[in-house]
Amino acid sequence: MHALTIQANYELRIDLEDFENSTAFAQYGAFGVGLFSVDPDEDGYPLTIADYSGTAGENEYPSGFPQSICDDVPQQKYLCSNCNNVLNEARQTLCGHRYCLACVSWLVSNNNNLVCKMCKEEDPSSESETSILTSDNLFSDAAINKEILELKVHCANQGCSWRSILKDFEEHQGQCEYALIPCNIGCGHMVLRKALACHLEKACPNNMSVCPACCHSLRPIELQTHSCHSLGEEKADKKQRKGKSNPLPGTKGKEYCVFSEVGCTFKGTTEKLRVHENSSHVGHLQLLLRAATTTSSDLQASPLTAPAPGKENRAMDEQLPHLRDTLSGLRLHWDMGLLKGEGELETEGGDGRNSSAAHSLRDDDQVTILLDLGRQIDTLQQRVQISENIISVLNREVEKTQLSMKAVERENQSNQEMIYHLEIKVTEQEHRMARKDLVISSMKQCLSAHQEVSYDGTFIWRLSDLSNKMKEAVSSHGNRPNLYSPAFYTARYGFKVCMRLYLNGDGVGKGTHISLFFVIMKGEYDLLLSWPFKHKVTFFLLDQNHREHVIDAFRPDLTSSSFQRPVSDMNVASGCPLFFPLGKLHSPKHAYLKDDTIFIKCVVDTSS
Repeated sequence: MHALTIQANYELRIDLEDFENSTAFAQYGAFGVGLFSVDPDEDGYPLTIADYSGTAGENEYPSGFPQSICDDVPQQKYLCSNCNNVLNEARQTLCGHRYCLACVSWLVSNNNNLVCKMCKEEDPSSESETSILTSDNLFSDAAINKEILELKVHCANQGCSWRSILKDFEEHQGQCEYALIPCNIGCGHMVLRKALACHLEKACPNNMSVCPACCHSLRPIELQTHSCHSLGEEKADKKQRKGKSNPLPGTKGKEYCVFSEVGCTFKGTTEKLRVHENSSHVGHLQLLLRAATTTSSDLQASPLTAPAPGKENRAMDEQLPHLRDTLSGLRLHWDMGLLKGEGELETEGGDGRNSSAAHSLRDDDQVTILLDLGRQIDTLQQRVQISENIISVLNREVEKTQLSMKAVERENQSNQEMIYHLEIKVTEQEHRMARKDLVISSMKQCLSAHQEVSYDGTFIWRLSDLSNKMKEAVSSHGNRPNLYSPAFYTARYGFKVCMRLYLNGDGVGKGTHISLFFVIMKGEYDLLLSWPFKHKVTFFLLDQNHREHVIDAFRPDLTSSSFQRPVSDMNVASGCPLFFPLGKLHSPKHAYLKDDTIFIKCVVDTSS
């Protein structure tokens, strides 16, 4: 299983079924055995799982939100009929009960003709069509979802003081410093998120580094202060100083040593290069060990400082094949150096210089160095594989984030378009409202006019605020020198008429009398009436104390155009220019003017 899961990204799904044929499942988006272990055999092949989803009973991330996070006890309408937690993406059935989306989706997909759990509890014998759970009988309950997301909640992690609304709960859970999370390099320990860095640095048994000199396993914080001395390092330093002190000959026709990639500075002809390679095994092995140690130190920090998504991930992806090739080259150089050294011992054993190299290779310290170098190379290859696994996981997260961002951008664009269309609709509605306001105003005027209309030839005209109207009439700049009464009719389908009043007089009565005239207007039934207008007209200025009314009457002049059938909206007014003297308006005997109001009555005698 370890060999299988380190090669690619795998998911784990576990399906469960009890003796009552109830089923559930648990699915993990990330799964591996010994995925982050340097030595899985020694670590016991620890299991790594993450990204849980499913419906398998009591788990850390149930389908609904736990009731314990709510500040107040949630109402029953906010609870899932299956898991009894606060609804997560509520779906309502035809029978009126609510389920979490994950709960009802799993129930529908794993059961045929399943009866609603709540309906069965309320009435075990009821199995109506509305109680059957199917995908067609479910719909999103937007109203209850909105209410649920506004519930006041708190973090359930001990020590965390976060409080907000349920809408922000999942985002907080992903970054809560007091949440328990598994060690990210697979040691099996659960630590607080805020203490993860300290755990990796001081306590994680999987995060160990080997001192290249003394072969002790140390934690990163111990390695920083660790110091030791070895004979191999001193010999390597002497060889390196000796190589640096020898002046290099000319560069013409000369080649570099095959160990130049790890720090060897020798350069010479082919013959000298062969002699150099045959006689410098120890120095080359020391250089290989130093390069391996440096590479190991660089890789040890990789689990602690995972690269940020984006360009750095792609750069590390490009560097990993080169690093693998370098390690393979180091192993090849090591094997070549060892083989060459043994060959020289067999074929040139009489040579004093080669004999000295052979004695050095037999030395116990050098054998230890060779073994350490082999272990270091194996360790580096394992760490490269671990780094590739980490980068693969990060790349997958980056892809998920990019897809989420694209989805958000598309949704944002759709919302913008919707807002634009809604603004257009709002503008259209405002124009319609303005037109409707005009229609309503006109209808109110018509209604008011109809309420004041008389259909029996008698009309009483009430004029209030008379003092201001009189000032306007007297003023040479008055905008209303005369006033028209509302229209009235002599019968239901009779003549349409009105009165015309000059408060400051007109013609012979100007400035001395109130002038009152009778006006025939163009009516709806003029075609059915007998023309000219022949009926007697009587005007009254009413005494509001009921003592003595002012009365004036006249009969129409049948030859006057004022009483012919109207050809425009109204005929020329005709009546009494000396209707009432202005001096008697404020008479103490009579109450023609009372509370700044007068009443004028007009009676059309249709019987005459």
